[in-house]
Amino acid sequence: MMTLLRRLTQGAFLLLFVWLFLQTESRGANDLGYPVKIFLDADPLVFLTTALATRSLDLPVLLVSITVVVTALLGRVFCGWICPLGTLHNLAGALKRGPVRSRPANGYRWKYYLLVFLMVSSLFAVQLAGVVDPLALLIRSLSLSVHPALQYAATATFDAIYASFPAGIVGVSEWIYGLLKRGVLAFQQPLFLQSTVIGGIFLGILALNLREPRFWCKYLCPLGALLGLLSRYALLDRAVSEGCDGCGACVRTCQGAARPDGRETRRKAECLACMNCDDACPRNAVRFGFSRKRPVASLDLGKRRVIGSMAAGLLAAPLLRTTPLARPAAADPTLIRPPGALAEKEFLRRCVKCGECMKVCLTNGLQPTLWEAGVEGIWSPMLVPRIGYCEYRCTLCGQVCPTGALRRLSLAEKAEVRIGLAMIDPGRCLPYAHARSCLVCEEVCPTPKKAIWFETAAVRARDGQTLRVKQPHVDLDLCIGCGICEAKCPVLGEPAITVSSLGESRSQDRRLLLS
Repeated sequence: MMTLLRRLTQGAFLLLFVWLFLQTESRGANDLGYPVKIFLDADPLVFLTTALATRSLDLPVLLVSITVVVTALLGRVFCGWICPLGTLHNLAGALKRGPVRSRPANGYRWKYYLLVFLMVSSLFAVQLAGVVDPLALLIRSLSLSVHPALQYAATATFDAIYASFPAGIVGVSEWIYGLLKRGVLAFQQPLFLQSTVIGGIFLGILALNLREPRFWCKYLCPLGALLGLLSRYALLDRAVSEGCDGCGACVRTCQGAARPDGRETRRKAECLACMNCDDACPRNAVRFGFSRKRPVASLDLGKRRVIGSMAAGLLAAPLLRTTPLARPAAADPTLIRPPGALAEKEFLRRCVKCGECMKVCLTNGLQPTLWEAGVEGIWSPMLVPRIGYCEYRCTLCGQVCPTGALRRLSLAEKAEVRIGLAMIDPGRCLPYAHARSCLVCEEVCPTPKKAIWFETAAVRARDGQTLRVKQPHVDLDLCIGCGICEAKCPVLGEPAITVSSLGESRSQDRRLLLS
């Protein structure tokens, strides 16, 4: 009975997660009611590492407090009943054929070593938790890889039906396609750099369940390790009566590495409160109830390995930051952060690489970095103007950021923010290099007073004829670096006008002008 209730609860939370994920997209208004960041707001690992890295507590505390209190009272029910990635692991594990290992190995300790590493590195202002946090990992994988791939497959399928099938079938398919466009599919096909790598990592993590069900949860999940520490003295506990004959049915159904067949050696911190052992026991010897008297097995992680994990976290800062890219003058000019981004060091302390800002970008211009921000900034957002520009009247990216790495701006505030600066290459610009008229960059410039202005110049054509063309210039005081001029420039390949992060208002070191 409890197993059925747990599965229904897992299904309900997974559907809630998927619904919130699909809602995290513009539907025509510059406002998002219920973004999927609600799940990240309830994530203690994201909260704790961000608080340590930034030395501040200016983060939402309500939902994360609920998670902590519930875990302290009931154990790891978040892992066993709520976590959407855990539910996907259950579904993937159901595909495994053959016997389940009778006793989980001591590899469960590795997630604690990873947790220690993340905590210590956060103390030295290095935010790496988002790379392996299960909720950030799931949102990033779905946003940048899985959902775009599903949309591409769905669109290709409906296009094939439209081109090959009779009118009756096409009418039905178009009706279904219209429903999907209203609630499931994005307004336009999203395309992201590194989507294959990010999706491959995600599928590989799910494939580990074919080796052992909930492999990630048992051995690798740092959030599970943190919740395990919080649940060691939870009031809800498992008790075994004298009727137990040691048949091992509980071991075969245990989702964690809890060793449920050991009375004194059971690992309470590894129990996911799935309650499978209660339903599986043929003698009804297992029950769950509230108690404070049962002993808790020690969490023996080994001093040397814990010290080694701490040392690795200590070394993370110098190893990741000894790069010339840390110097303002040497920073990658293509690293254009979204509007509202904090100064780069503070931004990296907060960004958990969840990918929500990239998902909501109206033009698909926000893309995951690779090495542009160094190893520390991998998969953080940057604007790639040739793919998509920053829409002048859009502030969605700041609305979905769960840690404040991107400030939530009003439209008036955003109009004053500069994320970069456009510059013209006369060797490629048609009016300069080829004496051909072109007004595109000025026409698309969104600022109230155009940041692109023209100077009429007399140029000589090959036949000796004198022509008068308008040659564009960039007003350094008005350009905000939105990138629409680069996105719309008719010169393909390398555009005649390009935007770099030079002049961004978030950094005094990146200013071009002294005043």
